[in-house]
Amino acid sequence: MAIIRATVLETAHPQIGAALMENSTFVAHPWRRLHNTFLSMQRMCGADDAVRAREAARLNRLHARLSGTDARDRPYDAMDPHVRAWVVATLFESAVTMFRLGGQPLDQDTMEGLYREFQEFLTAMGDEAGHLPATLQEFWGYYDRVVDEELENTEALRVILYKLFDHLPAPALLEDLPTVWAAGRAVAGPVIGAITVASLPESLRRRAGLPDFPGARTLTQGAYLVAGLARFLPDGWIKAEEVAGLLTLSPDSDDPRARAVGAVRDGVKRAGALIRLLTPIPDQREPAATPRPGRTAEEFFRTVLDQTGDGHVEWPDLAAMARELSLRLDLDEPEETRLYDAYAAWWKELQTALDRDGDGRVSAEEYAAAVPGLAGPALIRLADVLFDATDKDGDQSIDADEYRALFRTGFHRDPAHTGSAAYSRSAFVKEFLSFMTGRQRSRAYDPLLAQG
Repeated sequence: MAIIRATVLETAHPQIGAALMENSTFVAHPWRRLHNTFLSMQRMCGADDAVRAREAARLNRLHARLSGTDARDRPYDAMDPHVRAWVVATLFESAVTMFRLGGQPLDQDTMEGLYREFQEFLTAMGDEAGHLPATLQEFWGYYDRVVDEELENTEALRVILYKLFDHLPAPALLEDLPTVWAAGRAVAGPVIGAITVASLPESLRRRAGLPDFPGARTLTQGAYLVAGLARFLPDGWIKAEEVAGLLTLSPDSDDPRARAVGAVRDGVKRAGALIRLLTPIPDQREPAATPRPGRTAEEFFRTVLDQTGDGHVEWPDLAAMARELSLRLDLDEPEETRLYDAYAAWWKELQTALDRDGDGRVSAEEYAAAVPGLAGPALIRLADVLFDATDKDGDQSIDADEYRALFRTGFHRDPAHTGSAAYSRSAFVKEFLSFMTGRQRSRAYDPLLAQG
């Protein structure tokens, strides 16, 4: 809840809101975004200085690629030190609020120690500590000023509060239980939205015209109090990063947690089937559809190519793919740049072939009217670059560990049929091209690029 609240406060800043709407996958792939956020926080807040420095360098490279102008022609730049300071400020203030609403308010000394740690977080990113006030006492004046003078009712804020919660896609492990997920979301979505709104600063709620539902503040405090009771559970029972990782696991993963959740999911499905048998309702089920080897052009466009979920394919969509792959493989700067360059070349190839009206982007109609199976030299080159990045030991094959690093799923290679448990360059390139041109689904690439 604190992360959601901090995210809303971030998106209310016009520069951050514009950067998110133009470049982020938080609408189409929220679970992936959540998992990656926790992974980054783990690296930045861990005890290993080398890991922290490596992650800070990765974040700086990511932010350096995010700049442009918003709908009102105002510039945004993710490397703006004042903007980055606001992100850290929202995390600190939301943590303090979380403790307060959860019935365990921080004393002054603890709060000051926590504030120093967040200042160090900013310093680790290479920014001057002075972009945040030097003392905690000065921080509250800075925080109130930004809320009162700089935050707006941005499009990104409205999307989170009024669209994302109501249309949140099911996590990978629950995708085959759409009715159960939709029923739970119909109840939980509005509640989460009301709790988040009620926890925001009053001046922001008033200026953004956010509704103040009767009893919402009481509900908010109650929700935080209930969540705060988790501190009485045994150590290790609930860890946010473990929950986030669980939600992004593929059903095909060989992770023991995936098998356990899969067993529960199968039990729910059997219970549902039993209820249908006992319920005297005429059977109106349609014949089971045979599995399709591929997707329709519209489905492939929506689930794979349109990573940002805005209805068009532009460079930020392909950059999002490069960003996800770079994070999965924990690439260094040279390899990461090579992968981004390969995606940039593929974008130029797509633009040339599919952008019929010359508006600099590809619509679903333009894609469907062209040849969905398009596989030009740039896409083939991209497959080769991705293979090289995945093949860490350079032996021209991908073993089980390298496979899991990329896909987070089981190593589905049958030596009886392939002749080798390794994954050769030709096999890798063939499967990647088949997936990226919409010719066939893939239980490896679907969780990587298609699922939320």
